[in-house]
Amino acid sequence: MNIQQSDTSIYEDINYFLRYLKQMGAKGADIKQTSLECIRKWEKFCVSSQQKIQKNIDKRLTQKQKPVPGIKKQIPQKQSFTNTNDSLTTLLKTVKSCTKCKLHKTRTQIVFGAGDPKSNIVFVGEAPGFDEDKTGKPFVGAAGQLLTRIILAMHLNRDMVYICNILKCRPPENRKPEPDEMKHCFGYLETQLDIIKPDIICTLGSTASQALLNENTSITRMRGHFYDYKGIPVMPTFHPSYLLRNESKKKEVWHDMQQIMKKMQDSFSK
Repeated sequence: MNIQQSDTSIYEDINYFLRYLKQMGAKGADIKQTSLECIRKWEKFCVSSQQKIQKNIDKRLTQKQKPVPGIKKQIPQKQSFTNTNDSLTTLLKTVKSCTKCKLHKTRTQIVFGAGDPKSNIVFVGEAPGFDEDKTGKPFVGAAGQLLTRIILAMHLNRDMVYICNILKCRPPENRKPEPDEMKHCFGYLETQLDIIKPDIICTLGSTASQALLNENTSITRMRGHFYDYKGIPVMPTFHPSYLLRNESKKKEVWHDMQQIMKKMQDSFSK
């Protein structure tokens, strides 16, 4: 890619980002000193997250390439996994072979989760849809593309967060998950969150929010307020698919994301 093409791409990204912020309800620009300081803190947080990802990658590569002197090659033995990646890999194998509910008969494949397993924030949705069932990746359809834009508006990207669902298999015709399906699958989500240990969880839609928080309150009343899950702050908000049908609600979701960003900034500054 030449410089001219690169510059054009940057301009297009900025233009797209500003138009999206307007669509989300942002008005004008706030350049007060206190606001600029918050941006600087958030920039440090983003850089720190990216450095942490790279550090983990470099560490794994070093462990693979660096020979250990005086140790002869031995036959691998079973061992308990202690790091995040190995723990999630072990859980993934369990989920792949799960036949606890009837959804295993109709799924193309499971949709486990995607993103940085050491992320500070986890987004939890309801269940995979048609596109997710085909690809094995969460939030890749139209709703997923909107979620990606929301994450970008938070000065993050999908590689810096972790995304998963309550259910790991697609309900036929994208119907609402049934109680027994959620009961059998919920333990997998709990284990995922126990392994990742995020600083903040964002639940997308009423099903995910009510299930994780054991609440019967409507998402309209839940959103905009932090709840607690095992000591982790949880921000319920509208599901991206709902926003596709009700664009006027994007402003409320942006308000929720701003609260998440502020809490993460506060946590980073401590």
